Amino acid sequence: QVQLVESGGGLVQPGGSLRLSCAASGFTFNMYIMNWYRQAPGKERELVARITNTGDSTNYADSVKGRFTISRDNAKNTVYLQMNSLKPEDTAVYYCNVLVLFQNYWGQGTQVTVSS
Repeated sequence: QVQLVESGGGLVQPGGSLRLSCAASGFTFNMYIMNWYRQAPGKERELVARITNTGDSTNYADSVKGRFTISRDNAKNTVYLQMNSLKPEDTAVYYCNVLVLFQNYWGQGTQVTVSS
């Protein structure tokens, strides 16, 4: 079965950095687009970044462009989200996501809190 396990969240000061990881299993990782979403309290879940199966193309939400970088290691079945210059408004639960055979799969999420 498809499993996605996120890690790397935590508490960081404004301007700091974090690197999230998502370990995937149960599907042929190198065939699928991978996504990072986030959901802040009281807000809808939003797409943060997307990467193609080969990693040659990425897309970002306007709010994180120039600060976040999505990448993947197909040999390790892992997708990453490098987050720099973090702001308080980046505080949210971050989720890894994949669409496999018309079904959405989500990880359990990892909390990122940006606060002084």
